[in-house]
Amino acid sequence: MADDPASDHDFMAEALELASAAAALGEVPVGAMVVEEGGRVLARAHNRRELDQDPLAHAELIALRAAARARGAWRLDGCTLYVTLEPCAMCAGALVNSRIDRLVFGASDPKAGHCGSLGDIVRDPRLNHRLAVRSGILADESSRLLREFFAHLRRSGGGSRGL
Repeated sequence: MADDPASDHDFMAEALELASAAAALGEVPVGAMVVEEGGRVLARAHNRRELDQDPLAHAELIALRAAARARGAWRLDGCTLYVTLEPCAMCAGALVNSRIDRLVFGASDPKAGHCGSLGDIVRDPRLNHRLAVRSGILADESSRLLREFFAHLRRSGGGSRGL
């Protein structure tokens, strides 16, 4: 899938709206979308770990599952995942296994990110599939949303939920 800076910005802006919706529900504000080549959106999702009491309910995994259902196939070649925060090791592994072509993310995650920060699962040459990665799209906005969410949690006595 070719890089398209204008589309990347537009889709990331929509993922940010999903992240804001997650924050409003008390979820860590991460939004994700899977988009097919040509611009057809296959799936939209946000974190649901608290709502579902499910440790696997990361925005990326929910979006991948919905995209596979929409496509009727587990292989998501020709697709891009847009996500507001750099995926963790679990989600990065799922991206490789789903055969997604591209990953576009907003904020880097120096504590848990495995798409360039702590590790780079999605571009590991030892694996059978690698992704093109574009990072930093609306990173300031994504980071601000996360900072404000966790600041609000601390002020309200909600503790410090991990990502």
